[in-house]
Amino acid sequence: MLTRRRFLASTLLAAAWGGMPGMARASMQTPWRNWSGWLLANPKDRIAPESEDELITFLKQSSGKLRPVGAGHSFTPLVPTEGHLLVLDRLSGIVSADAGTLRARIRAGMRLGDIGEPLEAKGQAMYNLPDIDRQTLAGAISTSTHGTGLGLRSLSGYVTGLRLVTSGGDVMELSASSQPDIFNAARVSVGALGIITEVEMQNRAPFRLLSRTWIQNTEEVLESFDKLAAEWQHFELMPFLHADYSLVIAHKETSEPVRPELPVEDDSEVLSLIDSTPVMLRGALINSLATQIEPTESVLPSWNALTNVRLVRFNEMEYSVPAAEGPECLRRILDTVARAGAEATIPLEYRTIDGDDTWLGMCSGGPRVSISVHRMAIHDYRPLFDLVEPIFWEHGGRPHWGKIHTLGRNELRGLYPHFDDFNEVRTLLDPGERLLNPYLARLFKD
Repeated sequence: MLTRRRFLASTLLAAAWGGMPGMARASMQTPWRNWSGWLLANPKDRIAPESEDELITFLKQSSGKLRPVGAGHSFTPLVPTEGHLLVLDRLSGIVSADAGTLRARIRAGMRLGDIGEPLEAKGQAMYNLPDIDRQTLAGAISTSTHGTGLGLRSLSGYVTGLRLVTSGGDVMELSASSQPDIFNAARVSVGALGIITEVEMQNRAPFRLLSRTWIQNTEEVLESFDKLAAEWQHFELMPFLHADYSLVIAHKETSEPVRPELPVEDDSEVLSLIDSTPVMLRGALINSLATQIEPTESVLPSWNALTNVRLVRFNEMEYSVPAAEGPECLRRILDTVARAGAEATIPLEYRTIDGDDTWLGMCSGGPRVSISVHRMAIHDYRPLFDLVEPIFWEHGGRPHWGKIHTLGRNELRGLYPHFDDFNEVRTLLDPGERLLNPYLARLFKD
C-alpha cells in the first residue's frame, strides 16, 4: 500500500540549490541554474556578503547590473544576469524575538525550513508556511509565496517591517508607520526595489497540527469544499490529471502530543510508471493507484507538518483567481487537459489564501484560490502551460511572481491597481536601473 508521503515523493520534489561556496566573492563565471534546471545564467561574479555593512560597501564601490538570489526556487527568470549575482545565504539567523508582540526580526537569507525550530525555542511560530520550505524568507515574500487556509494570508501579509538596502547602498527601515507606501511596495517586490536584509514577521504562539490525508473523488471534494475548508485550519487538495480522484491534505490545531507519521521509503518508480504510460491509459492507472493510497494521520509542530518532501524536479505555473471562481476554473482545467490528451503527470494544487494590502501581492484586495500546474523538468512544460493559461485569464487570474507565466506590463497593469505606484517607487529607489534584468524590464519598463 502507498502512503501520502510516498506518493508525493514520487510525483513532486524538493531539493535546494546548493548556493554559494564558502567564499565572499567568486569572480569565475560559474554558470548559475535555478532549482528546476531550466534557467541558466553566467553572472560576472558572485558576491556573498557576511553582513549588511559588507553588502553596503560593495554596492557603493561597484557599478553595473546586479540581481539578488536566494534559493533559486523561482521558475520565472527573476535572477539571470550577466552582472553581479548577490547571494544572500550568509545573511541568515534570527536577530531578535519580542515575547510581548510575538514579532521576530529574521535575516533575509534564512531558509524557511530553518526558521521553525529556533523560532519555536523563542516562543513563536509563523502563522502559515508553503508546502516547500527551501526558499529564503526574502525570496518567499518578494514573490508572494503562501500556504493554504481560510483567513490565512500569504507570508507577505504578515510582514510588519523591513530593512532594505537600495542599489546605491542607502539603508531604509520600512514599516506601516515609516514610509508606508514604500513598505507596501517592498513586501512583494521581486527584488526590483533593493536588497532586503532583514524581515520583521508577525507571529503567534507555537502550535501543533493534527494532519490527515485521504483520497476522495475530486467532484465530491469540490461540492463540500467550503465546509471542509472551514473545518480544517489548513486545507488543500491535489487533483490528479486524467483521473477522478484528489489527494486531500488537511491540518487543524490540536493539543495532542507529537505523533509522527511512520517513516517510509521512496517510491520514485511510481512516477516513472505513470509518466511512461500512454495518456489514453493513464487515467485508469492513476485511479487504480490512488485507491491504494492509505489515509494517514500524524501530530507534528506546525513548521514540520505544513511542508512535504519533493524528490522529482519540475517547472510550475500558478495563478490565483477570486475565491468564487476557483471551483469552475479547476473543473475547466481538468476537463481541458483530459480532452486534449495533454501530457501531465504531477497532480494540480488547489489552495485558499486570504487577502492582504500589499501592492503586488497575488491576493491583494481579497480572498483568492490558487491553482498550480506542474510539469516534470525532464519534459518541455510549454505545451501544457500554453493549454491551461488562457483559462486562468478568463477567471481573473493573477500569476505567482516566481512561477511561469506569459503576461507583460500591459496585462499586469490591469490586474494590480497599484502597479503604476509600484513602478514610481522602483524608479525612485533604483534610478540607474541596476536591478533590472531583461525579464524585469519587460514587466516594468515603459
